[in-house]
Amino acid sequence: MKSILVSIFTLCIITVSNAQQNKKEKDIEAIKTMSGCYEVAFNFIETFNYSKDPSYLPSKEKHDNALEWVEIIHSKKNEIQLQHLLIVGNPNKPHIVKHWRQDWLYENQDLYFYQKDNHWKYTQLPSSQVKGQWTQKVYQVDDSPRYEGSATWVHIDGKSYWENTTAAPLPRREHTKRNDYNITLRKNRQELVKGGWIHDQYNYKIIRKDGSSDVVLAEEKGYNTYKKVANEKCFAAQNWWNDNQGLWKKVRGQWTKIFKNKEDIILRKEIDNKALHSRVFELKNTASSKDISSLLEQYLK
Repeated sequence: MKSILVSIFTLCIITVSNAQQNKKEKDIEAIKTMSGCYEVAFNFIETFNYSKDPSYLPSKEKHDNALEWVEIIHSKKNEIQLQHLLIVGNPNKPHIVKHWRQDWLYENQDLYFYQKDNHWKYTQLPSSQVKGQWTQKVYQVDDSPRYEGSATWVHIDGKSYWENTTAAPLPRREHTKRNDYNITLRKNRQELVKGGWIHDQYNYKIIRKDGSSDVVLAEEKGYNTYKKVANEKCFAAQNWWNDNQGLWKKVRGQWTKIFKNKEDIILRKEIDNKALHSRVFELKNTASSKDISSLLEQYLK
């Protein structure tokens, strides 16, 4: 009888283990499916505002379209990196813009949560909290941190999606125009759909001050659609990445060293009226890792 119970228990463990592995494989497939060439529609509208200022003006409704290449730049069993590259301007002579990057880490415990004023707080989550989850780490155009969060990929009723709420700096479309709030609390949902995927957002524009509770100034809806098209449409971005990936690998490498310190990251907004991204984009492909490290150190407080 005892041997039968042991056999049943062992079989249960194997079954659970196989189910977890199958689930993880579905997760990986979902993440990698977001790569490729896409026609992207960016849509944002402010839905509600709670300002007590009668002269308050909501952000203008935004609708933009672009062609974007999403490249898998690194992939192993517990980590996948996707680099986004925008293709803009004259189709006969397009300009490539290095856009955001999203890294996916399985059962990752080390996160940097945005506080305010270019301050990301290092936090180590317990292993029990991240079991079976993927951390999405989103980086800015210069590969500095932006926002990150951990959650479970869900595959049910023919749907595959990942959803998380986390704090972030103001988006680029806002930070040059607005100074009446300093945090975007982002509810992000990335969902695979027929022919592509959707980045569905519901954001809160928050005023955060030391010693006070957060104040919600306004709410915002974001709905970005990624419609997959032939890879040939994104050849310009693919060629650009082939020519420039060496530099950006070195940039990522220096940031990785900083993240491994497992300490809060606070960045200076500007030095000599230049933001970090401007200085990084001035780097030539021949820049050494030492040059890059020296530059980043200047902006770290």
